[in-house]
Amino acid sequence: MNANFYPNRFSKVAKEALDNADLQNALTKAMHHSQMVRNQAVQDFSDWEEMRNAAYRIRKYTLDHLDELLLQFEENCVRNGVQVHYAWDAQSACQTIHLILSSKSAKRIVKSKSMTTEEIHLNHFLESNGYEVVETDLGEYIVQLRNEPPSHITGPAIHLNRKQIADLFHQKLQLPYTEDPEELTKQARTILRQRFLTADAGISGVNFACADSGKIVIIENEGNVRLTTSLPNIHIALCGIEKILAKEQYLPLFLRMLARSATGQRINVYTNFLSRPRQPNELDGPKEIHVILLDNNRSKMLKDIELRESLLCIRCGACLNVCPIYRRAGGHAYGYSYMGPIGAVITPQLIGLQNAHLLPYASTLCTACGDVCPVKVPLPQQLLTLRQRIAEQASLRPWLEKVGFKIWKWMFSNNAFYVLLTYLLGFASKFGMMKLFKPWSTYRAPLRRAPLTFRQQWKKRTYHER
Repeated sequence: MNANFYPNRFSKVAKEALDNADLQNALTKAMHHSQMVRNQAVQDFSDWEEMRNAAYRIRKYTLDHLDELLLQFEENCVRNGVQVHYAWDAQSACQTIHLILSSKSAKRIVKSKSMTTEEIHLNHFLESNGYEVVETDLGEYIVQLRNEPPSHITGPAIHLNRKQIADLFHQKLQLPYTEDPEELTKQARTILRQRFLTADAGISGVNFACADSGKIVIIENEGNVRLTTSLPNIHIALCGIEKILAKEQYLPLFLRMLARSATGQRINVYTNFLSRPRQPNELDGPKEIHVILLDNNRSKMLKDIELRESLLCIRCGACLNVCPIYRRAGGHAYGYSYMGPIGAVITPQLIGLQNAHLLPYASTLCTACGDVCPVKVPLPQQLLTLRQRIAEQASLRPWLEKVGFKIWKWMFSNNAFYVLLTYLLGFASKFGMMKLFKPWSTYRAPLRRAPLTFRQQWKKRTYHER
């Protein structure tokens, strides 16, 4: 696994994040804004819940008929002149891309934002094989310069402030120092334009793939996808097999819901449709289009009755924006390509529960993620399912936890000891000894003992009687 990925270090990295004042400030501002604009955008529809139900049914149909839809998509792609490849895992996907690029002597690669390429560590693979790879989404370009993975599904550099980005451009690119967002964007755009003009190939992800037409759809706000898919002679689109839609007519629903859930926009600035290579009478567009359909344990996820609906996800990132854990820990604490509640659910399925057994516990189970999901992925229930599986696998449970729960069971099933414990806590509170619990209250509200225990209230009948 790439050194930048460390799912089972969640506790350590999360603590470092909590102690990082710049990160906490950036996350607070970004998450508050994201949630506010999303809520305002959703109010455009009085039937938002009906739209969620419709989106759930459409996506569920995809999962139930995925084998048929993949074949239909492939047939229509081939008919359109698009070459289709299947990749069983990350290694085969990387090797397939390598073979395509090497067969055309392509060395300079421009990429648009794609969480799926992050999932297979594509940049690391290509660079280690001598390719020059440049991310063209501004946020992705920033984190690439910092040699770190994205921290959010839709906002890769959401954890950084203007000063950090200004310092980065000044030091890494030797550009004049400025903290003005427009100037910083212009600086990046000037550099990236040259990359587009000299690129041998473009690589992108896929938001939706239409089985009935063979079209792939890529959504963006910066225009970099359009340049990535139209200027180089070769375009490679990496598509998770779950991204299929049965019919193109479903796209308007998902375009409305994705934009509002992801960025609070009514519609994204650019919606790119790729259906065929450049034709003889056309001036731009790639001469070759390759679509790589990636499995990478998705078939295994599909067979899991309790967790398969995590494949409904359309990668809007709305669950991250409302998650109290993500809002404090940030994306890098999750240690893998996917973060937040959806990351806590799908990462253990993608790389194995033993490699990510801390992530399902990165949740307060407040259920906000399930409430906000536009396609109704049952994230809270799936987190509980994963926790149950971890509990059932004794090898994944720390010995201290096992001992602790045994002691807890004995203490709270022994009446005399329970009474003694509440008395001692009352004594500790009265004499200012609650500071012993400071490790608990460092990042939480301090523990405060109620004036009267339940037993005392029961004896005095101070509770509300009906």
